[in-house]
Amino acid sequence: MDQHINIKDYSYDLPAERIALHPLLNRDQSKLLVYNAGEINHVLFASLADHLPKNALLFFNDTKVIPARLFFQKQSGSTIELFLLNPIVPSLLQLAMETRGYVSWKCTIGNLKRWQDDSVLTRNLGNIEIQARLENREHGIVNFSWTPLKSSFAEVVNTFGVTPLPPYIKRDAEQSDRERYQTVYSQYDGAVAAPTAGLHFTKKVFEDIERKGIETDFLTLHVSAGTFQPVKVKNAVEHEMHSEQVIVNRKNIENLLSDKTIIAVGTTSARTLESLYWYGVKLIQDSKADFTINQIEPYQLPSHHSKKAAFAAVAKKMAMENMETIAGKTSIYILPGYSFKVCEALITNFHQPGSTLMLLVAALIGDDWKKIYSQAIKGDYRFLSYGDSSLLIPGFKGKVQ
Repeated sequence: MDQHINIKDYSYDLPAERIALHPLLNRDQSKLLVYNAGEINHVLFASLADHLPKNALLFFNDTKVIPARLFFQKQSGSTIELFLLNPIVPSLLQLAMETRGYVSWKCTIGNLKRWQDDSVLTRNLGNIEIQARLENREHGIVNFSWTPLKSSFAEVVNTFGVTPLPPYIKRDAEQSDRERYQTVYSQYDGAVAAPTAGLHFTKKVFEDIERKGIETDFLTLHVSAGTFQPVKVKNAVEHEMHSEQVIVNRKNIENLLSDKTIIAVGTTSARTLESLYWYGVKLIQDSKADFTINQIEPYQLPSHHSKKAAFAAVAKKMAMENMETIAGKTSIYILPGYSFKVCEALITNFHQPGSTLMLLVAALIGDDWKKIYSQAIKGDYRFLSYGDSSLLIPGFKGKVQ
């Protein structure tokens, strides 16, 4: 990894009118830019199966976006917004969403100065009452309790919460966003931002993929608000990467030990797969290693281990401890110069200029990202979360038939 990466080298001019403020009526009618070893074609997403290598294995992120914005109105008339970031007690997202009666979360707190330390915020809707107490002002830690106790926190959030649209979508969330800012295969509550590469998939697209004999698999990374955190330093290497929770299962590992061409559906899936490789490398060195990947470890750990060796180490760990799933945390930071160990291609939307996601794309396909984004601008593509898509196959001519 270069010790200096100028973030300005990974920026481009994005006209405001190219930012999609609403999704298309039909998910799979978005445009698809296909980049295959330097060649570019423009098609519709509905034809995705026609452009995938026949031996491909697609990995999807099945996290589910929660309505993470909670609003409370004080008697004085002031409104306090609590944006759920990550759970503190219990700390595992899946457990936090299933918990009944009490949880503690780190939040971004809007209008914090209007919330006194001893003031309890209360809301009632239907038969549910929720209370919020400020535990730590400096760190934004909030304790939530509610009745009836039989309600899970997921039910509470779905009752009171508002869909957290990205900051660049300059409008209020609408009821339709609850369904459209969600993949059709979302399953596990916990994300505060959608894995947007998956928003284009429909039942028909899945049927076409299956008909071609292409396999699919699902893992989980709960996307955090940090995905929108801008790179504020000139040297991108100095950016502090956010941490996100990941969950993988035994089937994931078995599939990764196959000889399929691994294609990540979205940058979150890519980050999960690459993190899993590095966890395997850590296990090769120390069988008791934690599943925690910090942003610099992929550039410090030995990189000569094969994909199969790394995933075999994970499989051994899970077998020895009789685990069907394994949860971890990753802050992996994929920069130009990074050598992908697992992902051989990527399906992804078009990202913000100068973002960590642009750096990931550039790491995969090199300077051709400039050609791709230039053609997308000229081709009237829609950008960012509700925008169009791309299939990026960097280093080989995929056998498409």
